[in-house]
This record gives sequence, structure tokens and C-alpha cells, in this order.
Amino acid sequence: MEKRSYTYNMVFGGILAAAMTLFMLMGIIYTPYDPEAMDPFLKFAPASLAHPFGCDQFGRDILSRVLEGSGTTFLVAAGTLLIGAGTGTVLGLCTGYFGGWPDEVIMRFNDLVVAFPNILLALIFISILGPGKYNVILALGIVFIPSFARIVRSEVIVHRDMDHVKSARLMGAGHLRILFVHILPNIKGTLLSALAIGFNNAVLSEAGMSYLGIGVQPPDASLGRMMSEGQAYIFTAPWSILFPGIVMILMVLGFGLLSDGLTEMSV
Repeated sequence: MEKRSYTYNMVFGGILAAAMTLFMLMGIIYTPYDPEAMDPFLKFAPASLAHPFGCDQFGRDILSRVLEGSGTTFLVAAGTLLIGAGTGTVLGLCTGYFGGWPDEVIMRFNDLVVAFPNILLALIFISILGPGKYNVILALGIVFIPSFARIVRSEVIVHRDMDHVKSARLMGAGHLRILFVHILPNIKGTLLSALAIGFNNAVLSEAGMSYLGIGVQPPDASLGRMMSEGQAYIFTAPWSILFPGIVMILMVLGFGLLSDGLTEMSV
């Protein structure tokens, strides 16, 4: 039954995550209308064939803004993982494999960083760097490095003394070959699960900061900013906050189920 459960999570989560990824990528290359185009005659217009998600308080097409906001969210999450997962994986591989005093120094600093909530550290970086899409990517990427380093390091410590690694070492394989050919492929399940969780956390963090007005800035659309602006009109035009919220929920649900399935599969 447990195997069937994580299989369902993998399949359903994978399908939903793939569908939402396509939706986000679509937002980068296409929107039905200009997301910033205002039409006073369409102010608070309900859903119709011309505007399936309705229009907001400025007469802007909500579907176009949701698509653009989803594309922005994808870029932020992808950039965050590129910095956080890329740097964290390299650090985790090196510290877990070589050990010694560099491992102790880096991991103690790591412990100090992870003692603070990620969003709090991100807010500190944003207060220094200033708001904006690329600053959000940099701030979240730096904040995500310690968690990926810890995950990868713990897996490397388990695998570095296994027979296939010892055999490769006896056959004269270099350190880089051992790390990237004999160890990294064997921890891909755990790493993929961490990537799915990291994507979710990046989506939620970006939405939270944009909701507070310190994340993605106009004219770039953001799901978090759309929900912040739409909450004042929740009774007048509930669709202005409903559709961005649904898209956000589907993103998080898809990648959350996928990460659960990958985690159970790797155990």
C-alpha cells in the first residue's frame, strides 16, 4: 500500500507539476493581451469569452497578468535553484567527501545560518540589495545554499565508503570522477526531491515578498502582488484574487506531491 501511495504521488504530482511548468513557460512567451494595458470600460469586468479570468480594478486582463506573473515566478524559482542548488551541491560534495577542518568550518557556519528562518534572511538581503526580480533571485539563492549543502553532504558521507567507491579509488579514479560519476548519480533521488521542495519554497518566498511589496516590482507582474492588490476588492471582484491564488495552490500542490513521491522512492 505504501508503494502504491508514493506511486500515486509521483504520477499525479508529476503530471500536475509538468502542466504548471508549461503554464509558467507559456507566460514567458505569450499572453492574450498586454498585461499592463488598462481599459476603464473593463474595470472589474467578470469572466467572459474575451477575458476568461475577468479584469481587475484598472481594466487589465487577469489571465494575461496571471500568465506573466507565473512566468516571473518560474524565472525567480529557476534562478534561485541555479544559485542555491548549484553552489550548495558543490559545497556538499566537497565537504562530505574530503572532510577535515574545511568541513568543520563550513558546516558550523552552515548551522549558524540555518538557525534563522529562510524568509527572514531573504528579507535582510532584500533590505540591503533593494527590491526587484533579480535581487530576489540573488537573495533567495544565497539563503538556499546551506540547506542543499547539508542534504548533499549527508548523502556523500553515506556513499563515500561504499564498495563501488572504494573499488573506483583502488583503480586510480580521480576525486572529480568519483564525485561526479560514482557518487552524484547515486544520490539523484534525494537531490531531485530537494529540488522539488526548493522550487516550492522559492515560489512561496517570492510570493510572500511580492505580497509585502518588497519582491518583484512593477511593471513585472507577480502572483503575490496580484493577491495583495486584489484583497481590497475580494467582495467587489473576487476573481481578481481567486485565479492567482488557484494557480499558486496548483503549483505548490504539484511540486509538493512530486517531492513526496521522490522522497519515499529514495528511502
